[in-house]
Amino acid sequence: MRKLANCHDIDDLRKAAKKRLPKTIFDFLDGGADDEVSLRHNRYSFDQYTLVPDALTDVSKINMSTEVMGQKVSFPFILSPTGMSRIFHHEGEKAVARAAAKAGLIYSLSSNSSVSIEEIGHLTTGPKWFQIYVWKDRSLVKSFISRAREANFQALCLTIDVQVYGNRQRDLYNGMATPIQLTPKLVLDLARHPNWLFHMLSKGQPNLANLPSELGSVSKRVGSRAKYINSQFDRSVTWKDAEWMIKEWGGPFAIKGILNAQDAARAVKIGATGIIVSNHGGRQLDHAASPMSVLPEIVDAVGGRADIIVDGGIRRGTDIVKAIALGAKSGMGGRPYLYGLSAGGFTGVSRAMNIISDELNRDMSLLGVDKIDKIGARHIRHRPEQRPYPQNL
Repeated sequence: MRKLANCHDIDDLRKAAKKRLPKTIFDFLDGGADDEVSLRHNRYSFDQYTLVPDALTDVSKINMSTEVMGQKVSFPFILSPTGMSRIFHHEGEKAVARAAAKAGLIYSLSSNSSVSIEEIGHLTTGPKWFQIYVWKDRSLVKSFISRAREANFQALCLTIDVQVYGNRQRDLYNGMATPIQLTPKLVLDLARHPNWLFHMLSKGQPNLANLPSELGSVSKRVGSRAKYINSQFDRSVTWKDAEWMIKEWGGPFAIKGILNAQDAARAVKIGATGIIVSNHGGRQLDHAASPMSVLPEIVDAVGGRADIIVDGGIRRGTDIVKAIALGAKSGMGGRPYLYGLSAGGFTGVSRAMNIISDELNRDMSLLGVDKIDKIGARHIRHRPEQRPYPQNL
């Protein structure tokens, strides 16, 4: 297996994760919806832009720090909420939270995490957001908000692009479900990865730690947590529900899953302080616009009234530079740190963050800027020619 020290970019960590994880679990992490067009386009859209450096500037000291929704971070990258992280490595969300705190970055805990709000709240003093959906049971939503406040989370992140669970066909072909249901094909797959299997057997399969125990038992009767969660998403959610949640929380509040200027303006109007431009990593509506392709129009619509965050497809420091040059406040991502987690737990997540940080530091030096807020529109150009989508990510 590739040693973490020999992983020099996020793709190296992806390769290491692929070797360590059973195929079924790796595809659960790596895959997208339907034909995975949006998944590929998220990466390709960064390649549609080129960078234009400033010459002969003093870059002897690089300051990558910035503020996102009032929270200071060491560099502009937020660790996205990802559900059931312990399925990728036995250290799970705890490793991610600790690594984020060590790096001085924001960690956004998922509602569907395998570790509770309270455990993560008390684990580190690092900046933390809690990600939330609008469930059919509004009392559960209100409880989540109250618990996040008491556990000292600094902000809420409302995900709005999961009215139903996306059609993730790799999971269907692999028979992937949580709890993991053993089939002859899957048993053979798991047997080829004894280290992962040992920790899963010794520590047990992860549970939805934030659900009340009575709801957890209901999810078991349904037979699949994905089916249960899908049944709880409220398709009748409107802007009024989001506005209620913003008022109920009373603090920094981001809305994740916005892909057009009208919705961005509407979100600011009801009180959102953060706009997360995202297509859910290509895991929901396939052929949805990539975040980078709609970022300029959203920046114009928001007009500086909220922080704009780009989620999806970030793998390099130059990706963050491009997003900021187009007007974003920060990048955001889940797969980069999950590849690290899968490859090596806490150390792997830290390696992923160090890779991105080192790249961003070097890229800013070569761009000729010594501070994040000096990156601007003059540094970026749209590439005129078109390229076919890369076939391998």
